[in-house]
Formats: sequence, structure tokens, C-alpha cells
Amino acid sequence: MEREILDTKRKALKINLNPKIYGTFAEIGAGQEVARNFFTAGAASGTVAKTMSAYDMTFSDVIYGAETSGRYVSESRLLKMLEHEYSLLTERLNGAKYEGRTFFAFADTVTTLNYNKSNDPHGWIGIRFQVEPGGEPNEIFFHVRLLDTDAALQHNVLGIIGVNLVYAAFYFNQDPKTMIESLADNLTVGSVEIDLISVNGPVFAGVNNILLNLYLIVKDFSDAAIFDSKGKPCLPKDLLYKKDIMIQRTKYAQKSNPNFSMLNKAVDQFVRSETVEQDNLSVLIEVLMSNVLNANDELPENIDLRAVAKRAEEMCNTGNLVIVSNFARNNKLAKYLDRCRPKSVGISTNINNLKFVFNSSNFGGNYSSQLLNYVSDMFSKNVKLFAYPFLDKKTNQVITTANMPVTPDAKPLFDFLIINGYITDIEDYSDSDVKTV
Repeated sequence: MEREILDTKRKALKINLNPKIYGTFAEIGAGQEVARNFFTAGAASGTVAKTMSAYDMTFSDVIYGAETSGRYVSESRLLKMLEHEYSLLTERLNGAKYEGRTFFAFADTVTTLNYNKSNDPHGWIGIRFQVEPGGEPNEIFFHVRLLDTDAALQHNVLGIIGVNLVYAAFYFNQDPKTMIESLADNLTVGSVEIDLISVNGPVFAGVNNILLNLYLIVKDFSDAAIFDSKGKPCLPKDLLYKKDIMIQRTKYAQKSNPNFSMLNKAVDQFVRSETVEQDNLSVLIEVLMSNVLNANDELPENIDLRAVAKRAEEMCNTGNLVIVSNFARNNKLAKYLDRCRPKSVGISTNINNLKFVFNSSNFGGNYSSQLLNYVSDMFSKNVKLFAYPFLDKKTNQVITTANMPVTPDAKPLFDFLIINGYITDIEDYSDSDVKTV
């Protein structure tokens, strides 16, 4: 049965008329857009205990504590806001009047488009809430990128997505997929990107945060998800800003672990060629959600997200950072990483990937244009490809860039990339390395 999608006003009114739901709204940086929706819907006194906006940094620091990073639009600031506001609720609202209430604290810290349109509009949005009176709190928070080119439109988007979150917390907490889908209710396509989500608390005891973030990719909320070695979802820019990044590309259904011997050789070459300092090096294992190469980077319809999540967890357990994506093409990965403004990027990839790209028979009529776009996206931002060889079992020959088949229409550009060091073979490999790739 198809889910009925209520408009924003009806969602806010339904919450306002629910006598059990009661809490506070704390919003920084983009007006009180979420609280405004609850006030204009009517009957807000049944839901709103307090609203506040501490715009001045000094006021904000006195209330929530200073940020060591100096950033006010951050996960740390959001969690401090939720902790402070929820603690005040449970501390101050007690007695018979509140016995049947389930409390919540909603918070957001957001920067919208500035007057000169020179910033990157984004924000953190979250809610801490009870599902039963006196129960332990649960938490949902996520990071958004606001994509509209007008600040007023971004304010409107923030108000809508905030109402969606409060509604989802109370009405969809037993169905994580619907909970995520509903965050985009009443929003126009392309107005927002949700690139990280995290849940915790007793109501989410059986929910896998890695799986939730993969679902964001499947639903086109985001292009990729990054996790630390403990499997915690992270904001890409927080981990990779101004870093020297080396990525090992793998596929989710790969039966064995990556060839770490070959990866270590790629890392060594990368460190030498880019003069990388060890404390600035970030090594990531990428888990590609598609196991087949195609020209359109389409996800297969029968994608097994649990298998992908399991693979990602296994890679996290190796002690590495992990990125999960659908970037079947290296250039899509390079373009995504460029948003994090890294210092340099090395991509360790199977030479079969290059073999596919530099063969015009794998593409349609507009091959020259597609190849130029690939090269432009890949190599205009200090990216280098480190290709690891494989053993062709039919000919018993080791395939490298020196003997890889390249179609004549791609050969001049391929030779240019080789000569100028944009593509290089991984050196000093052993026979066992080649056999296990």
C-alpha cells in the first residue's frame, strides 16, 4: 500500500494536536524556520514548550560551550545543543501536568547562502526524543547540503525538512526506510542533499547505521558515504580536507580482502611522488556498490544492501577509513573527492578499469567527448592513477599499461597521460601479488 504523504502544514498540525508530543526548538543560523511551521499550523501550544535562537557567538558559547574547532555549523555543536535543551526539558518539566508527555528537543545549526553567494550552504539537523513517557531518549541527526541558488528558498527547505524530521521521529521510528524517505516529503528534486545520517537509542537498537547511509545513496539523497574504522558515518570534508588521499577500489561482492601488499606498494609510490608527510596521509578502502562496469553508472535493481554493508564493516575492521559509492568510473570518484578540497589524490585501481575506458567499443557514438570529459574530471585536480597488473589466464601474460590493449582513437591521449605521469603502474610487485589480484 502506497504511503500517504501529508503536506508540511498537515504534518505540523498532526503533531500539534497529539497531546503526548511536547518539546523545544533551538535553531542557529537560518531563522526559526522549523518552529515557524508549527506556529502557523495552529495549536502550537500543545507542542512547543520553548523556541530559541542564539545567533551571537558569545551567547551561543555561554549556553552550549565553546567549540575547539571554532566551527558553529558542526556535528559537535548540534549534539551540544540537543544535550543541553533535552536536559532542561527533563529537569524543569515534571509533575502531574507532564506525566503523559513524550519529550523532544529539536536543534539545527545551518549556514544558508550569503549575500555574495560565495559560501557553501549546509547544516546539521537533529532531534532527541522519547517514544514513551519517562523513557530513555533516542536520537536522529543528519547533515544536509542546501542546493537552491536563493537564500529564501533554502530557508523554506530547512523549515520543511525540520518538520519532516519531527514527524518521522514519532510516526516512522519503527520503519527506518520510510523514515529516511519521508525526510524529502514536499521538497523539490535537487533542492537538498543528505550525505550523512546517524541514529541511536533503544528504539533503534536493531538498526545498522552503515545500512542507513547506504540507503541514502540508493534513494539518490547522496553520492557516497564515508565511515571511520569503527563504522561511524563521517562527513567527508571533516576527514579529507587538505589531506593527501590514497584510495583502494574494491567491489562489494569480492570474495577476498583487497591485496594489501599491492596497496602498500601503491601508497609508497604515492608518498614518494607527491612528497607526502605521513601525518597528512589518509588511506581509504572504497567499496563499489556495482560489481559490473557500464557506461551509465547505474545501480543494479537487485542490489543487496545488507551484503554491501557487511563488506563495508569488514573493511572498517581492517583499521582503514571506508568509502561506499556507486562511482563505477574513476573520474566520478575524483570529482566527488574534489569537493573535500584535498591536497592530492592517488587512486589504486585494477587495470581492467582502464582497459574498459580506453576501448571505444564499450561506448556509444559520442566516445571522444566522453573520453575528454573523463580525463578532464580525473586529472585537472592533482589526481594520479596507480594501476595494478593482473594475470590474463588465457595467455598467461601479466597485463600492465605497457601491453594493455587500447583502441587507436584513444591511444594518443592514453600515451600523453602515461608520459606525463598521470597514470603509472604499481612497481616492484611479486608473482604472488599478480596472482591474487
